[in-house]
Order: sequence, then structure tokens, then C-alpha cells
Amino acid sequence: MKRLLGLGLILLAGCSAKQPKLSNEEVQVGVRPYYLLEQLPESELKSRLSACEASSIKKTDFSIGHRGAPLQFPEHTKESYIAAAKMGAGILECDVAFTKDEALVCRHSQCDLHTTTNILAMPELANKCRIPFQAGDINKGIKAQVQCCTSDLTLDEFLQLNGKMDGANEFARTKQEYMQGTPKWRTDLYAASGTLMTHKQSIALFKRLGVKMTPELKTPQVEMPFNGFTQQDYATKLIAEYKQAGVPAKDVFPQSFLLSDVQYWIKHHPDYAQQAVYLDDSYDIAGFDHNDPSTWQHTMAELKAKGVNIIAPPLWMLVTISEEGTLAQSTYAIEAKKAGLKIIAWSLERSGPLNNGGGFYYQSVKELAKDDGFTLTLLDFLAQDVGVIGVFSDWPATTTFYDNCIN
Repeated sequence: MKRLLGLGLILLAGCSAKQPKLSNEEVQVGVRPYYLLEQLPESELKSRLSACEASSIKKTDFSIGHRGAPLQFPEHTKESYIAAAKMGAGILECDVAFTKDEALVCRHSQCDLHTTTNILAMPELANKCRIPFQAGDINKGIKAQVQCCTSDLTLDEFLQLNGKMDGANEFARTKQEYMQGTPKWRTDLYAASGTLMTHKQSIALFKRLGVKMTPELKTPQVEMPFNGFTQQDYATKLIAEYKQAGVPAKDVFPQSFLLSDVQYWIKHHPDYAQQAVYLDDSYDIAGFDHNDPSTWQHTMAELKAKGVNIIAPPLWMLVTISEEGTLAQSTYAIEAKKAGLKIIAWSLERSGPLNNGGGFYYQSVKELAKDDGFTLTLLDFLAQDVGVIGVFSDWPATTTFYDNCIN
């Protein structure tokens, strides 16, 4: 009860104008890591984690809050960020998109407002959506159509929205039905009024929480330049807001799926580019094989030569199954380390229950993902064998618990 009360108090504190910086003594991981631990088969890993003293758990940069703590809180909201910090995430993520008036805001995608906010419940704002809602029909196999973007709204309009759990009822006949699509393994319990944030607001909050920051420059879904706002303006503005807030470069890990963004930071903002993260989506290329370098978009040596220091692929690209049927490092992981690249992996606890193989994030090792305990097995392999420097998680308590107990 004390643990749950503590989390409740810090979330209530998040509703006030100021939040005190969290101390290590306030970090709480709750019951989920212990639930996952119970699912592990008897092993050295289970013995080591079982012997962990909860009172020793402290904040760690190994634990990265992916959009905050969206397993149970609306992503990229103040409430989600505070929960992630309370779970010991040493780094928090604001995915950065821009509004119609070119203000930077925290959203996973420029065009996800219809699934992550209550915009469809606000007629005046819903009418501004790029694609207004069109009803679906499950009997005819017709999906509902709608697309609402940050660039459809001004900053003032954006801040009128509330965040909700990401999801949609794809065959909905009404806007209300469309909004009722939260996956069964998540919850709407904490989603009544998620507070949306600008990029600047996230920086101020993260400073008060005493965490480092990893903003992702989201790939625009509008033609650039946007009303004269160029990609270079966009990349520069992101860095400028950290400089204006007095955040030192060592506390910022800017990310992008566009290598050109990372190269721009290297050339024009070399101090902040030292920890720039190249997010690798090579898996979208036809024929990509994480164990066959000839299918990769770039060799690891090429990336290193271009100034990249940190690469971040999805979990499954770093692992494979050995001939003996056990976890093994992928060629991708081996080559990245050989080139001197540091690695961050994404995203743990985003797949729901693992008894169905884990979906996208576990696709290269789905035969081994038979229960939720495999979350810890994979996490341990990534940390000890692959040597990742951090892991994004939708529930940072798990990565915090692991890193404290093992390292």
C-alpha cells in the first residue's frame, strides 16, 4: 500500500505548477518486475534477481522511458513522464512534432492525434483534421478513415486537447466508437485527462525531475518546407530549445530516423551531436536480413565514418537463435560493436503478453518468447551479451529493477 500511495502522491504533485526533483530514495518499481520474475524458469538469472534488495533501487540511465510510461499512462503526457521518472528512468523521451504555427510539441507522430488524444470529441478541432472522420462498416470490411495532425492545429488549439491511451476501433461507425480502441492488455484507468506538453514544457519538467532527455525529431508527414519552415529550421529549433533552457549537451540524446538530421547536428551542433542517436529502420527495406550485411542500408563502418556514435534498432535486430536453440547475438549487433558504435534498443514491454510470440519486437526469437518471463531473459542478454547502453521501455520499472539488481 505504501508503494502505491507514493506513486499516487507524486502523480498528484505533477498537477501542480512545480515538481520537486526526485531523489534516488523516492524511486519505486512496484509489483510488475516481481511478476515477471515469477514467470522466469529456475536459473542463475532468477536467483540473482530474486536476491535483489528493493531498498537499494536507484535511478539509472540504462532505463529509458519510451514516451513516458505508456503501458498504463497516455503517452507523452505529464502524467506518463512523472510516472516513468518515479520508476527510476534516468532518461525520458519527447518525440517532437510541430504545430501549424511551428511550435514544437511532444507527440509520437505528427499525425496521430486521432488515436492518442480526444480530438474527435471536440467538434471544432476535429473539423480541422486533414482527413475528417468517415465511418467504417465491419460487415462490409470497410475501415473508418480519419487523420488528425499537429500541423492542422495552432499551439493554442493543441493544448486544448487531452491525451488518451493510443488505440482506435478501426471499424467504428461513430467518432465515439473510434476512440474506444485501447488494447485489452493496457488500461484506461489513468487516462481520464492526460496533460499534453510542448517540447519546452517537457524540458522544464525533466529538469525538475532530475532526468536526462532524449528528444526524437519526428519525420514530417507534410511537405517540407512547411510554410517556409525547413527541415534544417526544425532540427535547429529542437537543439535551440535545450540551449535556451540551459540544458548541457551531456544531458541530451537527440534522435532521428533520418541520417541527414544526425549529420546536420554533427556539422552545426557538434556538442549536442556527440550523443546523437541514429534510429535504424532498415527493417522497412525489402529483403532486409539482420544477419546479412549485404541487405543493410549502411554498413556499420560507414555510419561510424559519418560521425554516428550511437545506433538504435528495435530489440529483434540485435538477437537471433543459435543452432542450439538459445539466444545469440545477431550479425547486426556484432558488426555494430566491431565498428565502435554504442547501441540502444527499443522497446521493451510494448508487445502485450508474450505467450503469442511477442509480435514485431520479438520476431527474430519468437520461438523462445513463450511467457512474460522472457522479457527479463531478453533484457539480460541485451545487457550482458550484446552490451547495450540503454533500453527504451513502456514500463521503465522493469529496466530500472534489472539494472539495479544486476549491475
